[in-house]
Amino acid sequence: MIELERTFLAKFLPEGLDKCEVKEMVDLYIPHDHHHPKLRIRKHGDKFVITKKVPVKKDNFSKLREQTIHLDPAEFKGLNQINAKRVHKLRYKFPYENTNAEIDVFLGSLSGLILVDFEFEDEATLKAFNMPDFCLAEVTKEEFIAGGKLCGKSYEDIKESLEKFGYQKITENNLAHPKK
Repeated sequence: MIELERTFLAKFLPEGLDKCEVKEMVDLYIPHDHHHPKLRIRKHGDKFVITKKVPVKKDNFSKLREQTIHLDPAEFKGLNQINAKRVHKLRYKFPYENTNAEIDVFLGSLSGLILVDFEFEDEATLKAFNMPDFCLAEVTKEEFIAGGKLCGKSYEDIKESLEKFGYQKITENNLAHPKK
């Protein structure tokens, strides 16, 4: 399957997010010692999968080839014991215009990072899409923001790369939509 996606840094969380569907996610990336693992074992709410994502063309992260295998809870429990780089986050499904945003609020060592993903049916829709006001900058082509690169890192590890986009850590104090 080919996935067409654009990724943005959040400027703030949009109004109404607290009323949206949210699922806890735990990602395990293997192999542990690889600088950019592409194999991911994921707990997404009550679903479990192994996924491999690779760019269709080198350095073009908006078009990915994705292969997925579904797991049962016992298989995930067994795989959860392996030595892997981990990412923990909450994923909100937020309706926006004619699509849904997947808003990832990172927890643990990456707390303060919030990414917004949009998936598209075709390349024309992907290209025509305008960045929402609750987003700061597009980072689709930035390798440092890919899950396989984020895993095992802390916010401090990526802070300098984020600051190049003017991103400021989003804390509990500024999670809500700014008052008008």
